[in-house]
Amino acid sequence: MSSGHNQFELLRQRRFLPFFAVQCFGAFNDNVYRQAIIGLLFYLGIDAQQRTLYTNLAPALFILPYFLFSSIAGQIAEKLEKQRLIVITTTMEICIMTLAAVGFMTQNLPVLLVALFCTGTQSTLFGPVKYSILPSVLKPEELTGGNGLVEMGTSLSILVGMIFGGLIFQIAGTHGPITAATAVIAFAVAGNLVARMVPRVEAGAPDLKLNWNLLSESLAIMRLARKQLAVRNAILGVSWFWFIGTVLTAQLPTYAEVNLGGTPSLYIFALALFSIGTGTGSLLCEKLSGRVVEIGLVPLGAFGITAFMLDLYFARPGAAAHSGLSVMQFLQAHGGWRICMDLVGIGLFTGFFVVPLFALIQSRTPRSELSRVIAGVNIQNSLFIVIAAVLGIAVQRFLGWSIPQVFLALAIANAVVAIWIFSIVPEFLMRFLSWVMVRALYRLRLHGIERSIPDEGPALIVCNHVSYMDALILSAAIPRPVRFVMYYRIFNIPVMRWIFRNAKAIPIAGARENPALMQEAFEQIDAALADGQLVGIFPEGALTKDGQMAAFKSGVEKILERRPVPVVPMALRGMWASMWSHRDSRLHRMRLPRRSRARIEVVAGAPMPADSSAEQLEARVRALRGDAA
Repeated sequence: MSSGHNQFELLRQRRFLPFFAVQCFGAFNDNVYRQAIIGLLFYLGIDAQQRTLYTNLAPALFILPYFLFSSIAGQIAEKLEKQRLIVITTTMEICIMTLAAVGFMTQNLPVLLVALFCTGTQSTLFGPVKYSILPSVLKPEELTGGNGLVEMGTSLSILVGMIFGGLIFQIAGTHGPITAATAVIAFAVAGNLVARMVPRVEAGAPDLKLNWNLLSESLAIMRLARKQLAVRNAILGVSWFWFIGTVLTAQLPTYAEVNLGGTPSLYIFALALFSIGTGTGSLLCEKLSGRVVEIGLVPLGAFGITAFMLDLYFARPGAAAHSGLSVMQFLQAHGGWRICMDLVGIGLFTGFFVVPLFALIQSRTPRSELSRVIAGVNIQNSLFIVIAAVLGIAVQRFLGWSIPQVFLALAIANAVVAIWIFSIVPEFLMRFLSWVMVRALYRLRLHGIERSIPDEGPALIVCNHVSYMDALILSAAIPRPVRFVMYYRIFNIPVMRWIFRNAKAIPIAGARENPALMQEAFEQIDAALADGQLVGIFPEGALTKDGQMAAFKSGVEKILERRPVPVVPMALRGMWASMWSHRDSRLHRMRLPRRSRARIEVVAGAPMPADSSAEQLEARVRALRGDAA
């Protein structure tokens, strides 16, 4: 969709690679440590009842610091220079893992559990930095790709860490305690060394006064996170992602044994499929979104999760016919490959679901508040994780549900929650519909968008007007929401009206047709620009009837006289041959498009001053359009 950018190029750049490596080391080491403790329990011959107590207690100890300390962590991440804070947290990890090493060497479970609580505290401090640093080191058009890499790295680090940690005592045998102790310290030291290579990133709010009252600050942070409706619901979506992931992964060990008839290796295989799916979906987000923060992928992800989770239920609604199956035996059994595809599919669509949500939170939250908002996300995420764990146990113990029935209920609940979120914030569904329509019909190439569209603040966008699809195409090309001014008859086209209305488009009529509507449109334009929004207009006043640009009307000058803002000239190329233009008669336009997924281009020029005349703006747009009508 744009010039040959590849998100993997970020992995060769110092502004991203060291940070990416640090967070991968952290996720990896946390899981090595937690799985090594389980390995120690087996090594010591602890009975099943005590192991069960640990497996329930350990996650609670790890999550508890998120409730207790996220409010402080968010403030510290806002106040301190971020590279310094990363070094501090990774130094903490070395100290904590040294304590853990003592626990392994002395085979002392209370010491290991104290270290686990400390690990949760360290993760709580690192969490706000992890996501708030990205908008500072990445360009707006790199946010989706960067978040995709982080989610992919986290998913695979967790998986590999679990496998590595689980194998320590199996492979090392009597040397297991010293191997585990050495491993967790070594990985912590490696993370700290890499952290020192992260470039300096200035604090978001260096003058912030810390509030040490945990309760009042937690409430203040949650209020801060709920200021913008779209951000608030993006945060709700991220927490729902953690709810789904917790329910699914918590059931996988028993599901693999009872319903798939597998050995412990089959559980790891199932977890690997889900993790690989999530990583792949996260990476694909940039390709599908065309390097903008495309929240249209969120509904796609939500309904994809439901579809594959429903199929997972129907693929194996009861217990397995055989037990003790290896991975290969499972794949050869009836329905094995179908279940594999479902697990990968669920992971794939969770990637589509969560990556744009994180990118939206980062792009629409002021830098001086982002670390605290991420801390609020962590508080809410931990609450949803606890609720998911409690509900997962309750419905099985008290309602007698099987694990496939839990998956069925989760699929239905996911669809209901998705519909509820999208009904509250129609922008999600509107972007999805426009994303599907534009990408089904066209192959977009973008030129100059990243340089020309301001990251924040008001601007007026002016463009040539070729077809009924112009506003949707520009919406798909511009990373920020745009309020388009459009002729009221186009605004009222059936079906499209719903999209335009929810995109907060501004209908306008000519002075002779409806002077009141025209005056109201100018008032809305001024209010939107005063609020720091982008407003898009088509100064020709109507669709071209011959493929040539008409003269720009003086309305654009009236807007700029009233509210002087930068003007971004843009041009559409290749739309004259579209079925949505006036090139053919109405009867001919009713047939199928002439070209399948036609190539079209959107070109943006450098912003022009507010005192530019209509003639100057027209000349600039003509130059950008060139001969490509």
